[in-house]
Amino acid sequence: MPQGAQADPLVIAAFGDSLSAGYRLSPEDAFPARLETALKARGHDVQVLNASVSGDTTTAGLARLDWSLGEEVDAAIVELGANDALRGLPVDTTRDNLEAIVRRLRERGIAVLLAGMKAPRNMGEEYADAFDAIYPDLARSEDVLLYPYFLEGIPVSPETVMADGMHPTAAGVELIVEGILPSVEKLISRSGEDRAPRG
Repeated sequence: MPQGAQADPLVIAAFGDSLSAGYRLSPEDAFPARLETALKARGHDVQVLNASVSGDTTTAGLARLDWSLGEEVDAAIVELGANDALRGLPVDTTRDNLEAIVRRLRERGIAVLLAGMKAPRNMGEEYADAFDAIYPDLARSEDVLLYPYFLEGIPVSPETVMADGMHPTAAGVELIVEGILPSVEKLISRSGEDRAPRG
């Protein structure tokens, strides 16, 4: 690197659904913005893009993957599947879509952190067990980082979860960021190796 040259910020895309898009929250309270703030406070030179779309299934995410994430993206947090489970979509479809997303990102040299989801228990034990297993199985087979459950540690209370019982409030988002931060720092380490300045 020439003397005085600096690498551009490492660009992380939050690629998911309403849980990471910031449903009914201001942009500055959404997961990508709060994660970027937390990472910068820990000394990381990063930009976290909000590449999430409320209501997305894994099928919709796969369909928009290539145009949603530009060449500037170095790493991605893949947070999809909750809407598949709520709709009772076939587990094999969800697995195939997530596998295709992860593989396509890796082919582009984008490091991946897969954020796990859990199916509602009212979908039946067999469905829930099969769905929940998608994420650890895929992380293992594709050799990507795993954060086992995106909503881990969030109590169901008016302070942390909206009245719909599903979406995090601003306080809930802070808990998500606090929980996932060590995994994102591992993602940064994996994606930051041998980076050169752009341009």
